[in-house]
Amino acid sequence: MSGQGFTVTGVSKTYEGSGLVQALDGIDLTVGEGEFVVLLGRSGCGKSTLLEIMAGLQTPTSGTVRLGDREITAPDERIGVVFQDPSLYPWRTVGRNVELGLELAGVPKARRRAVAQEHLELVGLPDVGNKYPRQLSGGMRQRVGIARALATRPDVLLMDEPFGAVDHLTRLQLQRDLLRLQAEDTRTVVFVTHDVAEAIVLADRIVLLTPGPGRIARTWDVSRPRPRTLGDPELTVLREEIYAHLEDRERQPR
Repeated sequence: MSGQGFTVTGVSKTYEGSGLVQALDGIDLTVGEGEFVVLLGRSGCGKSTLLEIMAGLQTPTSGTVRLGDREITAPDERIGVVFQDPSLYPWRTVGRNVELGLELAGVPKARRRAVAQEHLELVGLPDVGNKYPRQLSGGMRQRVGIARALATRPDVLLMDEPFGAVDHLTRLQLQRDLLRLQAEDTRTVVFVTHDVAEAIVLADRIVLLTPGPGRIARTWDVSRPRPRTLGDPELTVLREEIYAHLEDRERQPR
């Protein structure tokens, strides 16, 4: 599979409540077809807001998002989304959770069962289709969430801190699984994290957002071949540079 790319032009987002809160300010970003881009930044920098706008789940106050040649103004069948909480329905079996998008699209039962099983096998869970979410570990539930997002065969995958709620070893395994899946299908991925090491291990390109309002502070291309180890001297230099930039931004007046 070859994923389509995003063009984000002049995207700003202001929330109204007891006062106006500007979450994003003038974001211009291009994500190439098949590229793995990580949005990095401190909590509150607007990275999740940007991802939800790209997914069509929020409307920008100004600016546009396009996927290929089509503007994104609502959820789109070409876009799969994975959140930190996979939000599986506890009353549905794992298999039927994975089938959900296919069911909503009117895919016949036999076909969606076959596709669900195929994608459970893809994420390393071939034997859990008849179990319920409560019977799975956190890492397994997150794999099910990924399988559900992939089952509709989206062109792009948007992921909002999907591994943030699992233990360290499970997180490392899920990172390896994601890179394997992305390499097999060359799918466009936009991934949100506040973890510098995770960004370096995963990304083709890292986009750093400033603390609110979110603006693009800096981008880095990560050209080292995968699999990557943080002991790689070149990646160590990159990690120190990113941390220095984060600390510098924290010291600057807003």
